[in-house]
Amino acid sequence: MRFLRALWRFLKAVKDVLALIVLLLFFGVIFAALSSGGRPTFPAGGGALVLDLRGSLAEQPADARPIDFVSGAGGPDINQYRLRDVVRAVNAAAADKRVKAVVLDLDGFMGGGQAAVATLGRSLDKVRAAGKPVLAYATAYDDPSYQLASHASEVWLDPLGAVLTPGPGGSQLYYKGLLDKLGVNAHVYRVGKFKSAVEPYTRTEASPEARAANQALIDALWTRWQAEVAQARPKARFADYLAGLAAGRIPNGTLAESAEAFGLVDHLGDRLAFGDRVAQIAGKPDKAAPGDYKKIALDDWESANPVPSTGDAIGVLTVAGDIVDGKAPAGTAGGDSIADALGKAVAKGNLKALVVRVDSPGGSVTGSDRIRSAILAAKAKGLPVVVSMGTLAASGGYWVSTAGDTILADPDTITGSIGVFGIIPTFEGSLGKIGLSADGVRATPLSGQPDTLRGTTPQVDALIQAGITQTYARFTGLVAAARHLPVERVDEIGQGRVWDGVSAQKLGLVDRFGTLDDAMAEAARRAKLDPKKVHPVYIEREKPAFLRLLQMLAGNSGSVDEARSADAFAALGQRPDWMLARALGDARRILTGPTIQARCIGCGDIPPSPADLAAARQMMAQAGL
Repeated sequence: MRFLRALWRFLKAVKDVLALIVLLLFFGVIFAALSSGGRPTFPAGGGALVLDLRGSLAEQPADARPIDFVSGAGGPDINQYRLRDVVRAVNAAAADKRVKAVVLDLDGFMGGGQAAVATLGRSLDKVRAAGKPVLAYATAYDDPSYQLASHASEVWLDPLGAVLTPGPGGSQLYYKGLLDKLGVNAHVYRVGKFKSAVEPYTRTEASPEARAANQALIDALWTRWQAEVAQARPKARFADYLAGLAAGRIPNGTLAESAEAFGLVDHLGDRLAFGDRVAQIAGKPDKAAPGDYKKIALDDWESANPVPSTGDAIGVLTVAGDIVDGKAPAGTAGGDSIADALGKAVAKGNLKALVVRVDSPGGSVTGSDRIRSAILAAKAKGLPVVVSMGTLAASGGYWVSTAGDTILADPDTITGSIGVFGIIPTFEGSLGKIGLSADGVRATPLSGQPDTLRGTTPQVDALIQAGITQTYARFTGLVAAARHLPVERVDEIGQGRVWDGVSAQKLGLVDRFGTLDDAMAEAARRAKLDPKKVHPVYIEREKPAFLRLLQMLAGNSGSVDEARSADAFAALGQRPDWMLARALGDARRILTGPTIQARCIGCGDIPPSPADLAAARQMMAQAGL
């Protein structure tokens, strides 16, 4: 009988394995069929390239978790568009006769950082310089959507909408009061008077030093934003319009009429009127409904204009998102993942130079140094290294950048934050509030430390602070050697302070301004190559096939932030789901991250990670919000 039971269990296991194999083969066939759909087709006679950006621009879109597709918490409902792909598509549109116009549908556009939006804006300028119109439409414009729309030749606004651009800044959560109520003791170790990343855990408001530094940063970014808009759209009397709104009054009629009167928009009209206007340029499809026009989808256009593959190869290493130890999926900079990928790419022997594209607020010190060491190993093979900074290259992101021969940034890049901190939460007070306590014996004062149940000892506090101080000394030493500055000067401009790109260039933290294409050209020059005869080889983890399959099966629901476009005043204030997502991200990093970190928290108003945003939305849904 026992034998029969064992045989039955074995046969069931075999059946389950065979069923799994059949299921995998089935989905594999579907994936192969979907992947080999052939060349995309476009409307006869051409049409309008549509940038329906319902989501945010990202240097490296984060891999969604499989559970997100099953639960509906994430996946296609939180879109990220790879900046370089969108820029390549727009640049190709400028020179291709099939594209009669470019359309920006900006309802649901979540930005992605001022530097990223400015980069895409410059590509739109190329389309206009080629004599092609760019038309933008939104129910309401906020800072990022209007920054992009200002590069259009025609800006349309819904008659019930508004242009509400309050500028950067706003409130940040401080957790000390909550921690005190919960009995959590946050042990903080830091170097740098401007390292405000730790202040939410030790204060109930910003310190004077942090407030002054943050004010200087947002003032610089706001000045740059206004300058970009003024250059792209000279007829807009933006300052006069904003002065009226800041005084609490609508300058001229309705909000939409005011925006038109002050030159911020060209036309007021609904989507049907906008579509009819685009149809005058791009043409109407057969049996067209009102508002229809010939459209070229962004995905299809990207597929028809792939990355060049001829000429000499220049590696482009992407360091995007939080820097963590070990391996990590796309959208997070895993030290081992990036170092291993770079090592394998260099070992092939076909790279002539290396561009390091950094868009990261930093994170783990050891993860940052792992990436830096891998870049130096590539450099030792004779590869010139050019660093290209995106929206963010702060703290650990700047640590990585010290390996470059030269650094290019955007004027709106947020960088610096040369400082180190550590936080260890202990819960002795929390245990006492619920009648629990902890006790034990130790061989030495270091046994069981840091002890999250009973608190840290003075000896451990001293050792961790010493480690923080030594790490900061190494950080400033790396910067001094890379930037040819005295250590004392680096300490003066370091101290954890965050700088905008213009200030960083004046301080010597970056060499000059330039795009990723400019960095490619600089790398080619240093490698003594013809910049017109090179192509990029992107060094990053490829998305797993099963995730690509899930995304293709799920499709794009187009439901991203539908509520944003329903109310013009949604552009004002801070979104509660974003604030909760950032709080969850802060808690996750402190509880699961390394003790010693080089991280910039609160570096600008950029969208939170898709995973944190999905978790925040789930919590709000469960709470009935």
